[in-house]
Amino acid sequence: MRRKKQETKLGDSEGGGAFLLSQLGAHSARLFAERVSCLGLTPGHAGTFRILSATPGMTQKELADALGTLPNRIVGLVDELEAKGLIKREAQAQDRRRHALVITEAGRAMGEALRNAARDHQATLLAALDEHERLQLATLLQRIADEQGLIRGVHPGYARRWK
Repeated sequence: MRRKKQETKLGDSEGGGAFLLSQLGAHSARLFAERVSCLGLTPGHAGTFRILSATPGMTQKELADALGTLPNRIVGLVDELEAKGLIKREAQAQDRRRHALVITEAGRAMGEALRNAARDHQATLLAALDEHERLQLATLLQRIADEQGLIRGVHPGYARRWK
């Protein structure tokens, strides 16, 4: 349900860029959580799964490093993804004490469903913008994220939530 537009000046505290980023970020996170919950996942599962999909066979420690958190902080997420049959731990040949995190056949299907959900989420959220404006927005937001020292492609909630 859309509300009637209220006029605010972009320099106002109510309409300033930082406030708008926060407002849209919270709104986007809520909508994304709703989308992935239909798949039986949380946003944390989705983000973890996305990293594992991009880097097959990484260890739990490598995953934790990629997420900017400690290995013992992601054990629960990995356990849950394994319990859902989406990933499995396999002992590495060179060091059987280390386990590679491998996506299963069911996990590959879930990966496709997650990609579709993310694509639909982005299209819905950015519907007011044309393709050029979407690219421009992404470029500006990435510049801000880089300046703030955020890890590219990783939600900062991983470090905050599990530390």
